[in-house]
Amino acid sequence: MALTYKSPGVYVEEIDRGTKPIEAVGTSIAAFIGITAEASYKKLDPDTGKRIQDPDQETRLNKATLITNWTQFADIFGEFVPGAYLPDAVYNYFANGGGPCYVTSLRAVNESQPVKPSRKNKAAAVVVDAEAPADSAPAPSGLTALTMDEIVGDAAARTGLGGLEALDDIRLVVCPDVMVGYDDSDDAKGRIKMVQQKLIDHCKLMKYRFAVLDTPPHLNAQQAKEWREFLNFDSDYAALYYPWLVVPDLGGSGSTKTVPPSGHMLGIYNRSDSERGVHKAPANEVVSNAVGVEFNISKGEQDVLNPIGVNCIRAFPGRGIRIWGARTLSSNAAWRYVNVRRLFITVEASMDIGLQWVVFEPNDSTLWAKVRRDVTAFLRGVWRSGALFGNTPEQAFYVKCDEELNPPEARDLGQLIIEVGMCPTKPAEFVIFRITQWAGLDAEA
Repeated sequence: MALTYKSPGVYVEEIDRGTKPIEAVGTSIAAFIGITAEASYKKLDPDTGKRIQDPDQETRLNKATLITNWTQFADIFGEFVPGAYLPDAVYNYFANGGGPCYVTSLRAVNESQPVKPSRKNKAAAVVVDAEAPADSAPAPSGLTALTMDEIVGDAAARTGLGGLEALDDIRLVVCPDVMVGYDDSDDAKGRIKMVQQKLIDHCKLMKYRFAVLDTPPHLNAQQAKEWREFLNFDSDYAALYYPWLVVPDLGGSGSTKTVPPSGHMLGIYNRSDSERGVHKAPANEVVSNAVGVEFNISKGEQDVLNPIGVNCIRAFPGRGIRIWGARTLSSNAAWRYVNVRRLFITVEASMDIGLQWVVFEPNDSTLWAKVRRDVTAFLRGVWRSGALFGNTPEQAFYVKCDEELNPPEARDLGQLIIEVGMCPTKPAEFVIFRITQWAGLDAEA
């Protein structure tokens, strides 16, 4: 009885009995963490006509910044830095079909003058090279490795990896500059393992994120196998790619260089999601802006690497360079494939956001029916997109929300329990032809 009627008349009431559609969330927004040449907004110097740092703008150092194309990245963060991999990763991300992404510069090696410090992190206005002009060439190579504190950062201060916790739309996370300063020492190997574990922990904490990891450079197939055994990760929130890629050196040398593959991979994730959907395994896809692989892998070598979760990148004569693996680092067969985990991430995040209206509603059979209706409608759309296996919706998924799941003791605790089951499509990883000789219709059996 929401209204009280006190005088004669006609009263028109609006009753909300329609569906509340659940909209699919974005699947591909990536977050890059690492080293850049600069980290500031620019303005035009009226005296020289050159673009210089704007002292009236907050520094972008250690602040996640939304980037939509390479030109915008170069304007804020500069271009390529010898010895750093993040600029190359972002460039190759866009070259392979990447869309909007976030970039967090942990260190700007070529900032020329102080900029206005961030209100949230006043210590961020660090000047690395006060002598170099704003439009000078990047600092020489010889960068020191990023520390664990730099990469992990602080969630409260919104720095490093912790600063990404406040952004709900991120789905992919990568830190190619964990490889900066790698020298094959035990200390370097241990540092990379700890950082990559932090990336996985971050994705698991945030629930709706997936980490793409690189192997170190200069590994042959046997060493890649040993690296996987050294990592010993068992997680369905990450995938590992090998080997490094040979790309044109656009920083001025005119030759080629090797870079970690993670930037290319995130771009291909975006491209595959856009063209086919998140349920399509991001594999058997051509790698753009790569002229070679650091190590050519044979089929026999991949026979060893693929089962342990090392996704190989191979050069095929006449077919280009392609991703030839789509496995997570999980030992659980249910979460073996990248596309299955990412499909569930998308569905779970979509229902999380789309069912927020349910909170504090009366927990009764009417609410249960509304929830079943809305979730069923959403999953029917997922099934129609080809993401679920089954000739009918009933074969592809089920939604349960009833008194059995929500007995009085659960309702007394303020809980509403919804059970959803989905049958995802799995990639055709092994295509098997069975061929035999046949004598014809008149031959005896």
